[in-house]
Amino acid sequence: MAYWLYKSEPSVWSWDDQVAAGEAGTSWNGVRNHVARKNLEAMRLGEQGFFYHSNEGKAVVGIVEVIRTYYPDHTDETGRFGMVDLKAVAALPRPVSLEAIKAEPALREMVLVNNSRLSVQPVTEAEWALVRRLGGL
Repeated sequence: MAYWLYKSEPSVWSWDDQVAAGEAGTSWNGVRNHVARKNLEAMRLGEQGFFYHSNEGKAVVGIVEVIRTYYPDHTDETGRFGMVDLKAVAALPRPVSLEAIKAEPALREMVLVNNSRLSVQPVTEAEWALVRRLGGL
């Protein structure tokens, strides 16, 4: 089982929007980075990830789950990129800020710390457990 982190600007798509999508979830589209595409392609049904508010807030705010694996992104006119579908699973009782993540020595190798521009990124099992604990889960 792999873990992931999905970044979204709250003014474009927020945690509240994801929660409002309900059990049907929503597509995670618009990714135009080849590394992020490979991450999307690697995802399996039922895998979970952190929902991260980027630019505004800069914090992990919730957990989402993959409910449909990689398929073509209808918003990509080139046909090179795809998407997955996600549903909200749980909000973090305490959002975990980027500042808090950077301050935690055990998270210094986290992709979020070292490649903050990557919109979809892997999270190790140890990082997953620690960020959940910092967030009150």
